[in-house]
Amino acid sequence: MKRVRKAKGALLGVALLVFSLASLAQAEVVQSGHVRVSFGGDLTPQALPRQGSAPVRVAVDAKIGSTDSGTPPQLRRIAIAINRYGRFTPQGLPICTLREIQPSTTANALKACRGSLVGEGQFSAKVLLSQQAPFPANGKVYAFYGRLEGEPAIFAHVYGTDPVPTSFTLPFKIKPTKGTFGNVLDADLPEVTGNSGYITGLSLNLGRNFSYRGQKRSFLSASCPAPKGFPGATFPFAKASFSFGKKTLTSTLTRNCKVRG
Repeated sequence: MKRVRKAKGALLGVALLVFSLASLAQAEVVQSGHVRVSFGGDLTPQALPRQGSAPVRVAVDAKIGSTDSGTPPQLRRIAIAINRYGRFTPQGLPICTLREIQPSTTANALKACRGSLVGEGQFSAKVLLSQQAPFPANGKVYAFYGRLEGEPAIFAHVYGTDPVPTSFTLPFKIKPTKGTFGNVLDADLPEVTGNSGYITGLSLNLGRNFSYRGQKRSFLSASCPAPKGFPGATFPFAKASFSFGKKTLTSTLTRNCKVRG
């Protein structure tokens, strides 16, 4: 019974951070000491208007590992910034509340907040049990639009079944910022007691088209920042920061777009 409780706590710990995104080409690898993070992502479609904006989907992917035989430290905070030419426009989407999906199975979370669904992905982790080799744990992530302290947010709902069913919802605040990046998805992660589990991968694909007051809208839209007279541009697409206590690793992805029309 004691071992089952420990396993459940381990999975809860690794499930706390679940904003993850599938393996993508052209990932950037950053390393500090024995901690290594691979961060990838992309924007579709790549053909976008120079003026105005068009619906897009944003995918991001993170893999966390160690270059030695040990395990990486617990991830405490993650922040993903999106280029200022990308826009969040949630007005008109139903608002999901934390109490509707926390705690809950995937099926019940979708039943309660399907109208607020803005993305989905996967998480992977390794769970450590006493006197046993680490074993993998995987789960589904669904992202719902919500509000946190009166501000827009994305609730990443995680549900895994190994070694026991575990549910957790992690709120990511959508924070406006100035400069190259226009919005940051920011989440703090509670500390996990001991080293009973660690995250190895996070993946999420965000995007949602919907209708509001008879007009077609998109949760995410973007334009191509190409100067007049140029057919396309290379631009900093996304920047991610992964904090492990006193250690923070940051990676910036550069991507291309072309002017549509």
